Amino acid sequence: MSVALENVLAKAGLKVDATEFLTLVEDAARKLSPPNPDPSRYFSADQRAALTDVGLDLSPAGENEPDARAKTVAAHAVLAESALTVLEAARALGVDDSRIRHRLKEGRLTGWKDQGWRLPSWQFTGSGVLPGLEVVLAALPEDQPALVVAAFMSTPQSDLVINSQPATPRQWLLSGGDPEAVARLIATLGTPF
Repeated sequence: MSVALENVLAKAGLKVDATEFLTLVEDAARKLSPPNPDPSRYFSADQRAALTDVGLDLSPAGENEPDARAKTVAAHAVLAESALTVLEAARALGVDDSRIRHRLKEGRLTGWKDQGWRLPSWQFTGSGVLPGLEVVLAALPEDQPALVVAAFMSTPQSDLVINSQPATPRQWLLSGGDPEAVARLIATLGTPF
């Protein structure tokens, strides 16, 4: 299994060995909800009744059902593995690490604290930061987790079109697209439809 996992990680461009990656997966799983939560306990009696009346099953997952957390755990592990430390970001941008911390504090870069700052790689290019990043981050609701933001930045959006094809916000910005268009979209993260 180790060789197979090493091959998958290499194909995905992840520079981590299998043991380290499995540790990341274990850590991500531990941070999520319990393995088999009872969904009904999250609702009041009236809410449970209303939800079951419309056909929702609020019972815990059965033992043979796939764990719905698996995709999220894998995505979180990849996000964590591909994130840069403050020192790595400073080297990539050719600045002192104090400048990176300053940019994080000002909201000009984004990241999360996990034994020091971790900065998601989607916001960097080979030569600096993503064009228009400051405009986009200024519109980002503060309560959005790094995984949600990373998914948004890497998911094609029908409002961002390049060569007649929906583009990801990252692709849009890299191609010189108006950052205000991405800012308008990211501002809606976490809001009900």
